[in-house]
Amino acid sequence: KNKKIIEIGCGTGKNTVLLSKVAFQVQAIDFSEGMLEKAKNKLRDKNNIRFISADITKKWPFANGSNDVILCSLVLEHIEHLDFIFSEANRVLVTSGEFFINEFHPYCQYQGKKPNFQNNGNRIVIDSYIHDITEFINSGLNNNFELRNLNECRENERDLIPRLISIIFKKKN
Repeated sequence: KNKKIIEIGCGTGKNTVLLSKVAFQVQAIDFSEGMLEKAKNKLRDKNNIRFISADITKKWPFANGSNDVILCSLVLEHIEHLDFIFSEANRVLVTSGEFFINEFHPYCQYQGKKPNFQNNGNRIVIDSYIHDITEFINSGLNNNFELRNLNECRENERDLIPRLISIIFKKKN
């Protein structure tokens, strides 16, 4: 309960709700003003959340070494180059801070599955980039992180192809 958490790509606040219960402070970032408004409306009674409109491909609005944890869920597939993201994560995390990543598995994307949503009955496909597992790992290792955990998650035991990849990095001293 004493941790400062950055949530990259908070969207409508689905994960922000859970984070606010376990964190001292949540700094919820999103590029979309519309998503931020939905999250703010959903979580207006929470006083430990700060909503920030920001483009994570540019310098992040946090001081060096000022946060304990970063959570990034289904966001990096929309970022072409990962190195800057990992560099900024390294800059704003405390020593031994953790960077949690949860993304669509590249195998899923190779099969043609793309991020999408429904809008008034129409399927809207969102631009995305495929990042190999190696790219995630190397971006972390090249930016002062050690790999703590990697999981390939399937929706059920019979699935041959993982749907998601979850990675935990820890900032080195």
